[in-house]
Amino acid sequence: MVQRTPDPADLEPIERASRDELQALQLQRMQWTLKHAYENVPHYRAAFDQAGVHPDDLRTLADLAKFPFTGKKDLRDNYPFGLFAVPQDRVVRVHASSGTTGKPTVVGYTQNDIDTWAHVVARSIRAAGGRRGDMVHISYGYGLFTGGLGAHYGAERLGCTVVPMSGGQTEKQVQLIQDFKPSIIMVTPSYMLNIIEEFQRQGLDPVASSLKVGIFGAEPWTDAMRAEIQQRAGIDAVDIYGLSEVMGPGVASECIESKDGPVIWEDHFYPEIIDPETGEVLPDGEEGELVFTSLSKEALPIIRYRTRDLTRLLPPTSRSMRRIGKITGRSDDMLIIRGVNVFPTQIEELICKMPKLAPQYQLVISREGHLDKLDVLAELRPETAAGDVEALARELQQRIKTNVGVSTTVKLLPPNGIERTLTGKARRVIDQRPKN
Repeated sequence: MVQRTPDPADLEPIERASRDELQALQLQRMQWTLKHAYENVPHYRAAFDQAGVHPDDLRTLADLAKFPFTGKKDLRDNYPFGLFAVPQDRVVRVHASSGTTGKPTVVGYTQNDIDTWAHVVARSIRAAGGRRGDMVHISYGYGLFTGGLGAHYGAERLGCTVVPMSGGQTEKQVQLIQDFKPSIIMVTPSYMLNIIEEFQRQGLDPVASSLKVGIFGAEPWTDAMRAEIQQRAGIDAVDIYGLSEVMGPGVASECIESKDGPVIWEDHFYPEIIDPETGEVLPDGEEGELVFTSLSKEALPIIRYRTRDLTRLLPPTSRSMRRIGKITGRSDDMLIIRGVNVFPTQIEELICKMPKLAPQYQLVISREGHLDKLDVLAELRPETAAGDVEALARELQQRIKTNVGVSTTVKLLPPNGIERTLTGKARRVIDQRPKN
């Protein structure tokens, strides 16, 4: 792989700014955001008043800890447009979550918000090694999901040629990559594995394709999966982070020269790490729940939004801004199996360390009597001999017991035995337990 390290001269001044300069900008923008939310969003006025705080109470960045959190429930309780801080005629676009549980969360954007979003995604693609004139194949889903259009506008802003493929039609994905010869792909890591498998199914070598960089996000993935993708596709795999409530993709993104965690674009998004149980703000370096406050959003300012992602804040390296450590799980996606806390990424890490297993997996939770039961479904690689199956299953079962602390039943399936997703995020967990 030939790294496409950005020229330092191409960086924006804020990407090289001192900590004092950055914090001065953050304070100015945070004071504006709190005032904007308080004056224009009834929910925030009521929440601030109940907490006994006023925007004028923010004199330092540390004062943000006095203000109340925002959660997904607040967005759903104010469905659809109750958290918007501008008149409807200034909202040029809305996005929404899938709404698979309860009401969807709806977010809105002014034209300035769209411009800011395009700008931070363009910055992210440049950090990943993208250049004006590159062709970018976008396989994130388009529509209400923020992935496709967020990537699209950012790539255009950078001056790239965009192939708006969206998800699905995996055979056609491979055909267009072969014919158009893009140098960058933006897609979920799990669907990238599907694309790699389709290359191989067609007798093509994915390493020989035109792709040089993959910008992967929208779901947690491990360093082991990064190594898997890089080795099988011959590309640099970098991590982009975002969520629709805060903006969309491009809240943070890795730099190709370091690949040491997504850099938070702190001039637009202020991060905190809190204890998920107490809400106490934790020092940089300690693991907890990631919280964001927007600093420049107009239509939907978001104050101390609890992402539920568990991670830590790391010091700056390639840019002047702090980084997110690898996300170890989500505080609301944590599985509790017979009293043991289990994150799917823990099991993914163990599967990826076994070379005879493919990185596809599913966790199926059921109940036998009064006890939860966890079945781990994994796939064999095509070259794995059938006689190895029982021994491999026992080995994975033992590794999970030793490293995670939970007993499981491991079922190893033939290649492609686990259903593939067509449009993006892998369905890693199937919870069959009774709801009451």
